Amino acid sequence: MKKRVFAVLLTAVMVVVALTACSGKKEAEKTAENAAGDTKEEASDEGMLPATTKVVLNEVAHSIFYAPMYVAIEEGYFDEEGIELELVTGFGADKTMTAVISGSADIGFMGSEASIYTYNEGANDYVVNFAQLTQRAGNFLVAREEMPDFKWEDLKGKDVLGGRKGGMPEMVFEYILKQNNIDPQKDVKIDQSIDFGSTAAAFSGGQGDFSVEFEPSATALEQEKDGYVVASLGTDSGYVPYTAFSAKQSYIKDNPEVIQGFTNALQKGMDYVQSHKPEEIAAVIQPQFKETDIDTITTIVTRYYEQDTWKDNLVFEKESFELLQDILEEAGELTKRAPYEELVTTEFAQEAKK
Repeated sequence: MKKRVFAVLLTAVMVVVALTACSGKKEAEKTAENAAGDTKEEASDEGMLPATTKVVLNEVAHSIFYAPMYVAIEEGYFDEEGIELELVTGFGADKTMTAVISGSADIGFMGSEASIYTYNEGANDYVVNFAQLTQRAGNFLVAREEMPDFKWEDLKGKDVLGGRKGGMPEMVFEYILKQNNIDPQKDVKIDQSIDFGSTAAAFSGGQGDFSVEFEPSATALEQEKDGYVVASLGTDSGYVPYTAFSAKQSYIKDNPEVIQGFTNALQKGMDYVQSHKPEEIAAVIQPQFKETDIDTITTIVTRYYEQDTWKDNLVFEKESFELLQDILEEAGELTKRAPYEELVTTEFAQEAKK
């Protein structure tokens, strides 16, 4: 995977402070502006309200898989930390990473393999992972018929709609195949030509014997009786650091208070899903998935909840990072191992979990 830095967003900050005294009563107004409109401060009759900082977050996909983050949004946890969050969906780790590197996004949410790739390619201002959200894969294997006694060896000789080469969905899938003595190149025909998010439609249209799907696509295929979930990649792959939040070194260095506030808000979301039932979680995040009925959201949340998808804290442990690199090596995607100390910082997550 090759990624080039084509653009760097330059911002200029102009601060104008005006102080006026009238009839013994002081009134202050302070306005901060920059090219991206990143920071704004508001005044009220009682005086100055706390400053809010605009943060652009680019997520790899918009999925119920990331429920704790949406809980944090809907419960106002980012607002409590003085963060005005703008959420953008990148539709792929490569696109999300490009947004972060170019400066069009402040923080990226994606598989951490992308940070390893850019580091190994020699990026000067490379991205650093500061919070891990999920600890299991979030996709499922869908078959054309119900297979209550499914075994991974049933895939031998079959056509499977897979994921992008070098992406976490595909690599975890191949990792599971190898763990079950199946050669991904020889024993299975994996179609990697279909864009992310389009495999379910292709499967419904008759392509492939099996498809690797995220939610809500997996459940939607079941509801339409176009497919049936026969295996969970999250369960069969074990604990894998599937997704994490990251930002460029320079952004973290220049905005430590923003990163800390962002991480604090996420931890509150993590705490919520650990202490509430799937039905309650589904009700909170429903506004993020208006096109999906509450029963379907609850079904999906329950599926993720029961397979222990979400960590109870955001600390990205070294053992998890090394397991990730093991998977990359087995997939033939890693030219050299990257140092954990360079690509992961735990200080913000450690502080947030206190």
